[in-house]
Amino acid sequence: MSNKNSNHLVNPSARQAMDRFKMEAASEVGVNLKDGYNGELTSRQAGSVGGQMVKKMIEAYENGMK
Repeated sequence: MSNKNSNHLVNPSARQAMDRFKMEAASEVGVNLKDGYNGELTSRQAGSVGGQMVKKMIEAYENGMK
């Protein structure tokens, strides 16, 4: 069994793009994120950011299928 971190990105330069994507999604749902640790967020706030990211990824995939 592997003890590999599930947050590991295959391309390390993708980290910056994912951080920008996260900040954009947070802005769209009205959550104020700062660089670095955001442990003061409520579960609702964190979930809304993650949900917005998933929504945007699905939309991008569906638009690519057209």
